[in-house]
Amino acid sequence: MDEYAGDMLSILQKGSKTDIRMKSFAVTDIGKKRTINQDYVYNTDDSIGCFSNLYIVADGMGGHNAGDMASRICVETVCSSIADSEFTTPVSILEEAVRTSNDKVIEVARTSQEYEGMGTTLVISTVLDGVLYVANIGDSRLYLLRESLEQITEDHSLVEEMVKSGELAKENVRSHPNKNIITRALGIGADVEADYFQMEVMENDIILMCSDGLTNMIEDIDIEYTIKSNRDNLQKAIIELLSKANEAGGRDNITVLVVKV
Repeated sequence: MDEYAGDMLSILQKGSKTDIRMKSFAVTDIGKKRTINQDYVYNTDDSIGCFSNLYIVADGMGGHNAGDMASRICVETVCSSIADSEFTTPVSILEEAVRTSNDKVIEVARTSQEYEGMGTTLVISTVLDGVLYVANIGDSRLYLLRESLEQITEDHSLVEEMVKSGELAKENVRSHPNKNIITRALGIGADVEADYFQMEVMENDIILMCSDGLTNMIEDIDIEYTIKSNRDNLQKAIIELLSKANEAGGRDNITVLVVKV
C-alpha cells in the first residue's frame, strides 16, 4: 500500500491565501486483482499558486504502463499549471490546468506506441474563501458530507447515460457489465470537456474524492457510515474504506482522499 500526502510533488508555490484551514488524508492501493496501480493522487493543505490548497485524483487507462503514465503526467501537469498560472479566477485556473494536462498526455502518447491511446479520469478540487471549486472528467467522484453524503460530480459513463435515459435503474448500476465504460476522459482527444461545480462549504464539512475502485466495491450508504463513524479520525476512515473495498473483492485500484474543513 502506498500513501501520498502533502508534498508528494515538488511544485513551485507562490503566495499564501489561507482563508479556511483544511486537513486532508489520502491513500491509494493496487487492489486484489490488478498488477499495477494506475491511480494517482495528490493532496496539499498549503498554498499552490493562487490556490490555498489542492486535491486531485486521477484514474489512468491503457495497456502496460500507459494508464500509470497518463495519470501521473496528468496530475503533475495540473499542479505545475496551477502553480504558474497568470489567471486570477478559480474556474479559469482550473480550465487552463485541464487543457494543459490534456495536451501533455496526448503529446507523450505520441512518443511511443506503448502509450498510444492512453488516458485518465480527473477530479480536482480546492476551497477558497469558503467556496469549494471542482473540475471533473470521467467517473472518479467527489462527494460532500454534511448531514448526509451527496455526490457532487456526475459520472461520464455509459451506465450513467443509461440511467438518464431510463434504460437502467440507479440501483443496478454497480452490477451492470458495462459499468467501467466511460464516455469522457482526459488525453483521448484535442477537445477536452470537463464539468465544473462550485458551492459553499461549512465548518466540519468533509469532502471525499475517490476512484471507481472504491465506489464499485462499496455502496454509498456504507461509505457514509464509515466516514461518520470516524469524523475525528479521518486517517482511520480512509484505511477502513480501503480495507472494505479489498474485502469486497478489490477488483480495481482503490484511491481515497478525504478533506475536512
